[in-house]
Amino acid sequence: MVGFVVRRLISAVLVVWITSMIVFAVFFYGPSDPGQTLCAQGTRCTPEKAERINESLGFNDPVVSQYGEWLGGIFVGREITIGSSPIDCPAPCLGVSYRTREPVTDIIKDRYPATLSLAIGGAAVFLTVGVTLGVIAARNRGTALDKSMVGGSLVVSSIPYYLLALLAFLYLVNKWGIFSSTSYEPFLDNPVAWASALLLPWLVIGLANSTSYARYSRGSMVEALSEDYVRTARAKGLRERRIVFKHALRAAIVPVVTIFGLDFSALLAGTIFTEQIFGIDGMGRTAILAIPLQNLPVISATVLIASALVVLANLLVDVMYSVIDPRVRLT
Repeated sequence: MVGFVVRRLISAVLVVWITSMIVFAVFFYGPSDPGQTLCAQGTRCTPEKAERINESLGFNDPVVSQYGEWLGGIFVGREITIGSSPIDCPAPCLGVSYRTREPVTDIIKDRYPATLSLAIGGAAVFLTVGVTLGVIAARNRGTALDKSMVGGSLVVSSIPYYLLALLAFLYLVNKWGIFSSTSYEPFLDNPVAWASALLLPWLVIGLANSTSYARYSRGSMVEALSEDYVRTARAKGLRERRIVFKHALRAAIVPVVTIFGLDFSALLAGTIFTEQIFGIDGMGRTAILAIPLQNLPVISATVLIASALVVLANLLVDVMYSVIDPRVRLT
């Protein structure tokens, strides 16, 4: 298993490195003009001033030199000069925001706890609710309860997520006042306020995603309950509860873990609609606001972090296989 993890770590580093080159090429070497964007924020913007800004940022240097300096900043930091203003960007330096002149790493440190809180809470809800409903439906296969659960999950999953979140915010917060205004309070400052403010976004994320997990879990459980080892366990007189949760569910949860790893990494990359609708300053909302401003360092950092999280999630899922299912051996 150790050899497998080492090989996967090496391949993960290579994938992230290749992704960094693609991100740099798309955002910094593409058809963009950072000098013009920065120049337009001030007064008396002239083509000559925009060109001087590009020169100070190093965009007139060879692309290999630009990428080397950008990549080196991640490990050792660097000094970024915008116009005539030098800005110290300590490692890991992902650039400096064109709008606030603030290191992107500081922006991420400030915004990411909100995204992380949304991801953990929402994932806990949809994984718990989805797997529970799937197990119940599988145990009652072919009954009215099973059909109603499957049909209900299809109806909910057909509603666009942004519409579901918007309706929840408009009615449950603005009109009926069932939930207080959503925001983000640091967990260490006030755990109660942290949980109460994020409860509605957690429920919306959980409801929207639990439907697919209910279907995945149901299909896997139906297959697991028909296996020979389950019939053998029943023939030995084991309790049905123990058969379902100790034997069948352990095997059925493996494909669900695969989907969960990818979905959770996507949430960690930024819950864009949730943050925008509920007014939570997380990484998703930060990236969306950076797009019309052509704030390339912020956008590229978000993309790079998202890709790294997806790669890491795939590695963790592969390792978890052998922990959950003893039939899986990593070599």
